[in-house]
Amino acid sequence: MEIQEIKQRFGIIGSSPLLNRAINIANQVAPTDISVLITGESGSGKEVFSHIIHQMSPRKHGPFIAVNCGAIPEGTIDSELFGHEKGAYTGAIGERKGYFETVNGGTIFLDEIAEMPLGTQARLLRVLESGQYIKVGSSKVEKTNVRVIAATNVDVYEAVRNGKFREDLYYRLNTVPLRIPPLRDRKEDIYLLFRKFTSDFTDKYRTPPILLDEEAQQLLVNYSWPGNVRQLKNIAEQLAVLERDRLITSQILLNYIPLEATSRNLPMRLDNQPKDDFSERDILYKVLFDMKRDMNDLKKLVAEIIEHGGVSSNYAGNSQTLNQLYRDIELPGSNQDAQFTLKHPVINNNNDTFNITHDAEEVEESLSLVEKESDLIRKALKKHKGKRKLAANELGISERTLYRKIKELDL
Repeated sequence: MEIQEIKQRFGIIGSSPLLNRAINIANQVAPTDISVLITGESGSGKEVFSHIIHQMSPRKHGPFIAVNCGAIPEGTIDSELFGHEKGAYTGAIGERKGYFETVNGGTIFLDEIAEMPLGTQARLLRVLESGQYIKVGSSKVEKTNVRVIAATNVDVYEAVRNGKFREDLYYRLNTVPLRIPPLRDRKEDIYLLFRKFTSDFTDKYRTPPILLDEEAQQLLVNYSWPGNVRQLKNIAEQLAVLERDRLITSQILLNYIPLEATSRNLPMRLDNQPKDDFSERDILYKVLFDMKRDMNDLKKLVAEIIEHGGVSSNYAGNSQTLNQLYRDIELPGSNQDAQFTLKHPVINNNNDTFNITHDAEEVEESLSLVEKESDLIRKALKKHKGKRKLAANELGISERTLYRKIKELDL
């Protein structure tokens, strides 16, 4: 079947080369019986491709079921997939068939496969290799003939390296890798999809058509769409229902698109770790870097005072530059007293030779992290006239963390 026919049959909109390549791979692998691993960001349409593979395969008349592995509790996922015998565990009041038994002869789509527990992964690997499985609480080996299509929105290979996913299962599933491109890599398709969605929703809710002006179209295309097609569809529905003005400007569109996200790209976070609060150690590093910068500034200032005060060193006769003088100023190390010494004699305007050695009273500095934090927060708040959001940005921490620190330190 041609790519255009597949698009029409499954309602796929777009002409991006990356999208066409994904459809072509799905078309080629569908007639076979091998496993497929579909990767792509959340909302990019992975489940649609699982339907394409099933409907264009010899199993199209057999059952198809989609299972979200991340939504099933770890304690019951084995029972859901493989079934259980009566009394297999507390609450198992009767025998239950699992998905691999009920979908025999068809296709099972395992979404969010990376969320599957390691023990269940071992059972799945056996099904893929031999078609055999054992129900929970049973000793009888069962047979099944099911094609497995798996999908994930995380880097499975990284999960393998971290010991969270079995390497043998990864290679068994990844016989044919199929990557669904994110919406931001399909810029030529964004406006087409938006028009399709708004047309569908205005028909559904019997509202006037939605139009975008030129600036709004540019904003739509240049936005990074972290939620991909699902997010675009959601915004199209909101506009169709909520907006009275049917000509959408960029200012109106910004009410539906997160403002801070429009100024930066939002690629998929493979580690799924949100950027959260900075620790006390991070604040201490910031203090130390500031101290180092201050010391360098002091060093430069001493050299400039000597130069602009009419003092010249005895390096002048040897054609040495001020940089040499700058290098000859010794500043105290971490275990030295607070003093600086010019190692060579200096000649003033009266041709008097003298050595400069300045000893400063040593002041023991507090190394308390609490005091450093408190001082930094006070300075940031004073600089921004009490505006906590700006102060949090200056400190490199979240506003929520700043609120907590102010309360903890009783500022």
